[in-house]
Amino acid sequence: MEILHNFPLWAALIAIGFAQFVKVPLAFIATRKFEWSLLTSTGGMPSSHSAAVTALSTAVAIEAGLDSTLFAISAVFGIIVMFDATGVRRHAGYHATVINQLVTDFNKLVEEVKSWPKKEDVEKRKELKELLGHQPIEVFFGGLLGIVIAIILHITIH
Repeated sequence: MEILHNFPLWAALIAIGFAQFVKVPLAFIATRKFEWSLLTSTGGMPSSHSAAVTALSTAVAIEAGLDSTLFAISAVFGIIVMFDATGVRRHAGYHATVINQLVTDFNKLVEEVKSWPKKEDVEKRKELKELLGHQPIEVFFGGLLGIVIAIILHITIH
């Protein structure tokens, strides 16, 4: 199958997997707790989105050249993804934090004003995900990781 020999695709997928995996030991170093949910979560160090798009662009550059249309497409795509990770998604996370606090405060107020019976677990609210985007340093290291992974894979495969 041709897809099994698609170097840019595999470089990007391996970069995503490695970036997600490395979040667990990095978080352990900081908190002394294993957070296995980081394997599938958004946000955090390093950015797996940035690792993926830079690995993709690096692999395309290696295979098709820096002057190719494919590299131009992957580079612009990567810039947009990385800009979004540090902008829109990060601010959406800040908004989620404020909304969650407002909901908590409102619920406390309602409980003090009225004595509501205890709710069942199925009725409890779900908090919005607050860790959506990335700090610029997380995007930078995710991008650097993607480039390094693509170059290492290219050297070892070819």
